[in-house]
Amino acid sequence: MNSLSAPRVRTVLNRLHAAADLDEDRPHPHVDAGASAQERADLLAGAYMPISARGGDLLYALIRAARPERVVEFGTSFGISTLYLAAAVTDNGAGHVLTTELSAAKVTAARANLAEAGLQDAVTVLAGDALTTLADTPGPIGVLLLDGWKELCLPVLRLLEDRLAPGALVVADDVSFPGMAPYLEYVRDPAAGYVSVEFPVGDGMEISCRAR
Repeated sequence: MNSLSAPRVRTVLNRLHAAADLDEDRPHPHVDAGASAQERADLLAGAYMPISARGGDLLYALIRAARPERVVEFGTSFGISTLYLAAAVTDNGAGHVLTTELSAAKVTAARANLAEAGLQDAVTVLAGDALTTLADTPGPIGVLLLDGWKELCLPVLRLLEDRLAPGALVVADDVSFPGMAPYLEYVRDPAAGYVSVEFPVGDGMEISCRAR
């Protein structure tokens, strides 16, 4: 039995996905266009903004296949995607997940959810701005998941690019959102050194292989 099927993990995932589904129908605070990333994180501390269940399964499968030593995630939120990542490295018997989140409330919630699922030892949750918390992340990074504020996905990728392992996978969620246009333009340009393809999962996931 893989970890995703373990009752302890499945109970937490089912609860979080159900809460996220309900959250989609709730009104959220208005966020001004000029709000900083921290202001947005604070205003939307109760918003789930999750990866889809199918997207989570895809992440799990990719990590089981790639068997990365280090997985880095930008945008923990309540830890739904993190649970899939943690389950995969746990089932691989090796590897560790490093994830970062700007909302202090979500950091607390994600750590609690990981502990409830029994996967806390597979993950380090960093609190703060990803461009700071991830600045000293050591390589090689085998899988990078970008699921935070969309305008920061490209800067986070560029920050970590020199530490990506050859053949590393970079996965970006919600690529149908307008804010992802600069990111997609970059990873789809052959000069950037990626082979990139979009998967029709949730609001779209771009999977890019570091080909150089």
